[in-house]
Amino acid sequence: MHFNSRYPTLSSKLYHHQQPLPLKGAKAGHFNMSLANQLQWSEEDKSAWVEICSGQKTFAEFEPLAMVYAGHQFGQWAGQLGDGRGLLIAQILDQNNQTIDLHLKGAGSTPYSRMGDGRAVLRSVIREYLAGHALNALGVPSSNAVGFTTSEQGVQREKLELGAMMLRTSDCHIRLGHFEWINQYQPTLLSEFTQKCIEWHYPKCLDAEQPILAFATQVIQRTAVMIAQWQLVGFAHGVMNTDNLNITGSTLDFGPYGFMERFRPNWINNHSDYNARYTYQQQPSIGHWNLWNWLNNLVPLCPAHYEKEQWKEDLAQCLEHFEPIFLEHYKHGLSQKMGLPSFHKDSFDCAMAFLRILQSEQLDYTQSFIRLQNKYYDQIKDDCLDRHQFESFFAQYESIREHQNIEALDAQMTLANPQYILRNHMAQKAIELAERNDFSEVERLFQLLSTPFTRQPELETASDLAPLPTDIPEIMVSCSS
Repeated sequence: MHFNSRYPTLSSKLYHHQQPLPLKGAKAGHFNMSLANQLQWSEEDKSAWVEICSGQKTFAEFEPLAMVYAGHQFGQWAGQLGDGRGLLIAQILDQNNQTIDLHLKGAGSTPYSRMGDGRAVLRSVIREYLAGHALNALGVPSSNAVGFTTSEQGVQREKLELGAMMLRTSDCHIRLGHFEWINQYQPTLLSEFTQKCIEWHYPKCLDAEQPILAFATQVIQRTAVMIAQWQLVGFAHGVMNTDNLNITGSTLDFGPYGFMERFRPNWINNHSDYNARYTYQQQPSIGHWNLWNWLNNLVPLCPAHYEKEQWKEDLAQCLEHFEPIFLEHYKHGLSQKMGLPSFHKDSFDCAMAFLRILQSEQLDYTQSFIRLQNKYYDQIKDDCLDRHQFESFFAQYESIREHQNIEALDAQMTLANPQYILRNHMAQKAIELAERNDFSEVERLFQLLSTPFTRQPELETASDLAPLPTDIPEIMVSCSS
């Protein structure tokens, strides 16, 4: 590995050094060889992956640490939080010379565990492992994982479960909540911390007339793009607290997530989301709210020659980028999924008409786009109780596509519509087998989701494609992990 240990150069008030506490009887779960290669792991590192991914082996070049941060959880100030069960165990350079964090989850309690045991269970580790892999393959910026291990050690949740660890990777573990903690508890660190964030993650902003405003704008724009990409693949993060969004616009800390099956924008996929705050349809507005809170933490960085009210106005203007950037990427992506020209004035209205059909008829989100792509129009129509609604949409759809380059539009559909998503029942089957020490289904899904836009009849099963039966409710996932 090629180390680039930069987070420990910050004030020691921002973290706590400690070694991971390995689980008893750690053993192999699954290893992501392609990611290890991308991260320039040596053959020695690869052969020791179980030891690394179970906390038995750390590195002389980096002393493991738990980060401290704060956050708003479910819209309420939650105070000090932090890495309660995870440790940053290395920062290394990948093949593109980009710094990547290696973060071990389930590594034992830390000073920030808040009465938790600092552990992770096999169930939640497999869900995050497969989802990070799936999102990356779908082209959505996200954390990933080099591998996970299971153990013989039990961990108590609602019931006794198998303990596990996962080595997560991300381009950044600095969250919006880091700024909230610094402002609340160590405000003298804010200027240096922000400067380092810019140097490490947005160096081009250093050349701007106001680097902090340029930095804020970039964070806002990247977050808007990420959420637009979530919406396009039907992904619901489930717990969009300010401590679960980072500053580079890559998906992080999605525990009770869900890939939508029936198109129900108000579907609650997080069992703890009693007020439906983090549903699919709420994600853009919650992202905007989180960023507004984050911008308030940049107010103290007002330059000496600025009037404070003007600085606040300029920060607020940064947030005005969010909606147009989100809509630009969402509208363009939706046009691609529909096989419609993005420049046509009626394409978005037509796409929304299609989504209204999916919602009112409770049709499968992913498979409905595949049917549209394959021109199985009659199959969609036959599944509609309101056939007139479909006929009205289809007349507009054909009218817009008339006199267009149909071949090019169809080609963009194949690049925009995944054949496979990680449906909850797929993950659940892999979990149930893994709990019996059978990781074959994890391996099958890992391979299937590696190329989600291409049919793989030799790997797929009928249930990978089948819409959720009408008599089976969607799963809500617990936050416990």
